[in-house]
Amino acid sequence: MMISAADSPPRMFTLVLLTGLSVLSLNMFLPSLSNIAEEFHTDYALVALSIAGYLGITAVLQLIMGPLSDLLGRRPVLLVGLVIFILASLGCALAANIWGFLFFRMLQGVIISGWVLSLAVIRDMVPAQEAASQIGYVTMAMAVAPMLGPVLGGVLDELFGWRASFLAFFGFGVVVLGLCWVDLGETNRVPSGTLMKQSPSYPSLFRSRRFWGYALCMAFSTGAFYSFLAGAPLVAETVLALPPATLGFYLGTITAGFLLGSFLSGRYAKRYPLTTMMISGRIVACSGLIGGLLLFLTGFVNAISLFGATVFVGVGNGLTMPSSSAGAMSVRPELAGSASGLAGALTVGGGAVLTSITGVILTEENGAYQLLGMMLFCSLMALVAALYVLRIDRGEHRTTPT
Repeated sequence: MMISAADSPPRMFTLVLLTGLSVLSLNMFLPSLSNIAEEFHTDYALVALSIAGYLGITAVLQLIMGPLSDLLGRRPVLLVGLVIFILASLGCALAANIWGFLFFRMLQGVIISGWVLSLAVIRDMVPAQEAASQIGYVTMAMAVAPMLGPVLGGVLDELFGWRASFLAFFGFGVVVLGLCWVDLGETNRVPSGTLMKQSPSYPSLFRSRRFWGYALCMAFSTGAFYSFLAGAPLVAETVLALPPATLGFYLGTITAGFLLGSFLSGRYAKRYPLTTMMISGRIVACSGLIGGLLLFLTGFVNAISLFGATVFVGVGNGLTMPSSSAGAMSVRPELAGSASGLAGALTVGGGAVLTSITGVILTEENGAYQLLGMMLFCSLMALVAALYVLRIDRGEHRTTPT
């Protein structure tokens, strides 16, 4: 008996699983990197391209898949992306050498469509403020998946070897593909169908000051998190002398903060304007970082003063990101996929740049101050972007005839 394809909008559960799979694919196999290098008799640095190269590929793919979903619809792009991910996962599991493994690993990057297009699907279905609320709940998967993924990957490696993680990706992909087939109906009701019909609309998106305000708020907010990932291990080792197990616990606190902030967005984003949620999140993040710097300057140099400050960044990002994402896709609702892809690519690319800068400027002597200072700089720039959007909104309100 053939299972019929969905013809109605998806349930939230489906979008959460799509988002979770797209995030899980980044880090679940991290505990296996050394074992992969050993089996293929290659350098660890080459195997590490499965992370850095994957991020680069996902940044490019976001620029492609968003517009494609505006042209052809969300459903076909998501289904094809899932099929490619399933085949690529099987390719990784069966790879005979490092080059085959890296080739299929890069193909796995197509699963980023699960994150980008889930946001676009939500914006297709509901108005901007309600979209921000629903995105808040969906982004909770972005917090849970990275926390649980490496644990699952490590257990699978110990029990069955590193290839088991990619067989798990294969299985997860099949399950999510089946779920999307029966539950994820098309939500883009006016796909253009041809690039010629769609392309005249793109310049209006790129020229929109409001879009760039939302996108830069997203990029700098996430940049503070990337800076944390790049600098916190060095500071924890050289300044605080934390053992690895304790460091692992503290590194998870910023993600726990993001989980809380995303939950609060889900609760309150429907009640308040997008800019209110964005600015509130930026104030929370900046306040925590300023407090941490003040504690360090007055001699309270310990793990609580450092990681207590960075938890506020997680909470602030959870408050800010859903509303800034919904805002970016609301500038031109018919280009929600393109807006989601462009903003996502800018966030990943900006994060890579800020991570590199953080790694260069941090020193063992002043690492704590430089880390908190870099995170504060990113959070302040995101606040400036949010205030810029508010200024645009108020300017247009004043010029609108009553």
